[in-house]
Amino acid sequence: MTASAALFVLIWSTGFIVAKVVARVADPNLFLAVRCTLAGLLFLAIAVAGRARWPHRREIPKHLLAGMLLQGGYLGGTYWAVGQGLAPGVMALLGALQPLLTAVAAIVVLREIPSRRTWVGLLLGVGGVALVLMPRVAGGVAGVPARVFAVAIAAVLSLTAGTVLQKTSIAATDLRASSVLQNAGAAMMVAVLAWARGESRWIPGAELWGSLAWASLVLSGLGTLLLVWMVRRGRAANVASLLLLAPPLAATESYLLFGDRLTAVQIAGFAIALAGVFLCNPAQRSPQ
Repeated sequence: MTASAALFVLIWSTGFIVAKVVARVADPNLFLAVRCTLAGLLFLAIAVAGRARWPHRREIPKHLLAGMLLQGGYLGGTYWAVGQGLAPGVMALLGALQPLLTAVAAIVVLREIPSRRTWVGLLLGVGGVALVLMPRVAGGVAGVPARVFAVAIAAVLSLTAGTVLQKTSIAATDLRASSVLQNAGAAMMVAVLAWARGESRWIPGAELWGSLAWASLVLSGLGTLLLVWMVRRGRAANVASLLLLAPPLAATESYLLFGDRLTAVQIAGFAIALAGVFLCNPAQRSPQ
């Protein structure tokens, strides 16, 4: 695994920790709207300073849609489902299906045929994630309405579609300019969700400002930038497989930060997930 891939996984995994902190100080979609807006302004400054070339007006809706799917639909749906009682472990396990869905979508849309080694790695990775999350999944589905599961699945499909869309014509656009538009699309989507739900809880303090700074500058900024850059340079399914390492790594971070217990089965699951990702992304031919 290359340095860019390792950095991406580390950053992406912290999203679960941030969500846990944010739940105490702000309503989810309101927080996400501010987060994506700040990230968009950051990339706007970078794009203007670097004299980035902007896409043709006909291409702008595609960039907005990509942002709505990759960040808005996925994050907004995930936060809402968890807020409605779906256990975070269950949501993370559903999210682990995304690399498999991306592999299938890439075959249909991009004509990218994953190798047998990639399929084995994806299946192995999903199994490892399941072992890591099993303690959190147990009992996490009781009493949860079907509509909540529907939204959770829709969020995963949104992330899948947003990932595949990065490989279409918008890949020719300067990444800095595209990031401005994609964050704008995401901000608009979650802002509408925040308005529709009447969200207004916003409790200023170190937890809120620290989480907002990390989420906007590092998660929506550097993390998403790395994901889009890697997808543009490599195969969508192989890059998406890196997401399999985020839940196990988040469980480890939760153990270090909050004292959440890690069992031997979870540690074994982390090792299995890591092996699966390495099968998908062998160093000798990794484009990242």
